[in-house]
Amino acid sequence: MTEFTDLPLNPALFQGLDALGHVQMTPVQARSLPALLEGRDLIGQAPTGSGKTAAFGLGLLHRIDPMQIRLQALVLCPTRELADQVSKHLRKLATGIPNLKLLTLTGGMPLGPQLASLEHEPHVVVGTPGRVQELLRKQALDLRGVRVLVLDEADRMLDMGFEEPIREIIGKTPKDRQTLLFSATYPDAIRAIARNAMRDPLEVTVDGITEQASIDQRFYEVELAQKPAALAGLLLEHNPDSAVVFCNTRRDADDVAASLAHLGFSALALHGDMEQRDRDEVLVRFANRSCNVLVASDVAARGLDIHDLGAVVNYELPTDPDVYVHRIGRTGRAGRSGLALSLCTPREAPRAVQLEQQLGTQLRWSRPTLANLKGVKAPAAPMATLRIDAGRGDKLRPGDIVGAITGDAGLPFEAIGKIDVFATRSYVAIQRTQADKALARLQAGKIKGRNLRVRRI
Repeated sequence: MTEFTDLPLNPALFQGLDALGHVQMTPVQARSLPALLEGRDLIGQAPTGSGKTAAFGLGLLHRIDPMQIRLQALVLCPTRELADQVSKHLRKLATGIPNLKLLTLTGGMPLGPQLASLEHEPHVVVGTPGRVQELLRKQALDLRGVRVLVLDEADRMLDMGFEEPIREIIGKTPKDRQTLLFSATYPDAIRAIARNAMRDPLEVTVDGITEQASIDQRFYEVELAQKPAALAGLLLEHNPDSAVVFCNTRRDADDVAASLAHLGFSALALHGDMEQRDRDEVLVRFANRSCNVLVASDVAARGLDIHDLGAVVNYELPTDPDVYVHRIGRTGRAGRSGLALSLCTPREAPRAVQLEQQLGTQLRWSRPTLANLKGVKAPAAPMATLRIDAGRGDKLRPGDIVGAITGDAGLPFEAIGKIDVFATRSYVAIQRTQADKALARLQAGKIKGRNLRVRRI
């Protein structure tokens, strides 16, 4: 089967599939969905961009009864960013299901509003293990009605120290639930959880190497001191519309982002030591093209929802070859070609040998052109971001922002890019050449009849 219409899906789900533009199933969907719809447990090992979110999303939504006002499905994710991405995807898939309530419960957010939202039970919760465990211990969350439990990116949840919360959460769910476990890698700790939590699971593996066949992978020999100039040279040579540079440490992420910004690149760092609001703003700016280069640690980059990423750069090779496959899987998605560039010092040579063995193919090596760091002319990002200190809680909608910009501010509609509205803040991307004009007009005028604080970030 290759078509979703071949499946015995709840007819209400086809509306969501149409809204998302899904027509044919990806390999992981074709192999897993028949079993998911039968209620079987499943272990899925698949790379980023393989369509696993839609696979488990359709499986759990198929089993939801909107007439029963109780929690029926729980999805655990390693980071807030991934939880937000999964929630958005599930909401779109559930477009045709009336009155379905989905909550996102993650750390880094105030507990009070989440407790208040749980006074009326949701049908689906997407959350991080620590926050879900905290709400369980406060007896604010009842898992006795859970029919489907999903562990998404289980390997990263264990890497982040969530094994104990996961075990506690599993213990609070019914034994006859359906359990779905998805992981890019499958270490022993994941196998142990699977043995204890699952019943005769079907194992589905989508080969990451074949999935990455459209990615041009290039490796560059450099000395450690040459890395900043080599990175700048590669970004200038290939000039991707957007690029993620992966670093192995948070300190490197900060240093590399600062170095690129000093050279004129629109570069920002993203890592776990940042405040949640700052991380949100970085992700907004990267997604709306106000930032060309994101310099990220592996954990912080989980949940990036960038559909057409021009290039991935490994500033340093990861110690685990599976992490390399996961990193480069963020480019070349949905049938597009991708580009993966890796810098490698002599000290990292053993990692390259290990990676070559894992990939089963010879790596393509060359020497990069080093940029003259005193004369770099880096391309500016095409957009700039304005932050408005009002959001959903103030009844502010994207249409209100568009109206203020095209009306009082007098800008053409074409100058407006992506708009993101959060609980207390909103962000709008404006063509860089028009951003100062838009800012001055909005600061002098009103949005939805109110004087709101607006600033460029």
